Amino acid sequence: MIVDKIKKRENKNINNKKSRVDIPIGKWVKCDNCKEIVYKEIVRGNFNKCPNCGHYFRMHVGKRLELIIDEGTYERFDLNIETTNPLELDDYPRKLHALREKTGLEEAVACGTGEINGEKVVIAIMDSGFLMGSMGAVVGEKITYSIEQAIKLNLPLIIFTVSGGARMQEGIISLMQMAKTTAALTKLDEAGLLYISVLTDPTYGGVTASFASLGDIILAEPGCMIGFAGQRVIEQTIGETLPEGFQTAEFLLEHGFIDKIVEREEMKETIYKLIQYHKGGMTSE
Repeated sequence: MIVDKIKKRENKNINNKKSRVDIPIGKWVKCDNCKEIVYKEIVRGNFNKCPNCGHYFRMHVGKRLELIIDEGTYERFDLNIETTNPLELDDYPRKLHALREKTGLEEAVACGTGEINGEKVVIAIMDSGFLMGSMGAVVGEKITYSIEQAIKLNLPLIIFTVSGGARMQEGIISLMQMAKTTAALTKLDEAGLLYISVLTDPTYGGVTASFASLGDIILAEPGCMIGFAGQRVIEQTIGETLPEGFQTAEFLLEHGFIDKIVEREEMKETIYKLIQYHKGGMTSE
């Protein structure tokens, strides 16, 4: 019978190990926008953007530093401070330990000094891979220390934000970081120093409600989501339907919340030009 022959052929292929396709684990990634499966190395070589639709993938601190800071110029601030467990949650220390091993980061932000086309800056970069970039006491302290160092060294301050908001595992202590970072930025402003805030996907919660929104110039990557609370929470609170895409960078640019949307491959040159304008070394075109 023809059916029996088909079954025999199928069984033969299943049992033949040589016929199986060997696809290396961890070499491919699915784009959330176009749903295509793409090779990770191609994504990395394309500024961590999907080669099919241009969707922006989130970027690790190390890759961001490679993109923005001149090679060999980054010097990390060695603060040597430990994340505590103020609410004495059983699983919090275990989560932190696991994330440090997985990401190679000590916390959700890395900060230090570096050069952008030869211009020295203080830079802080948040990473969504570490508890969704949530802001706890250590993140707040590192941001504040970076601001204080910018004042001390008389340098421009650049902060790349990505966050789900305040870190619930640290309760009210995490909320206090909003006031702490804001007070430090007041001193930076009084010193007449430039602060460029760069919003990436997503930037939410207490980070948006504090230092992310206080830049002299606020830039954003295309398509990134920015807000305080999520759309559903806001709609339930005010009892109204919100406009489509109202928390996208494009919507916020249209309504004056941010100053410019910048493609990832143009970000370094854009920041460099802004620093030059602030110094009076360039004229606008």
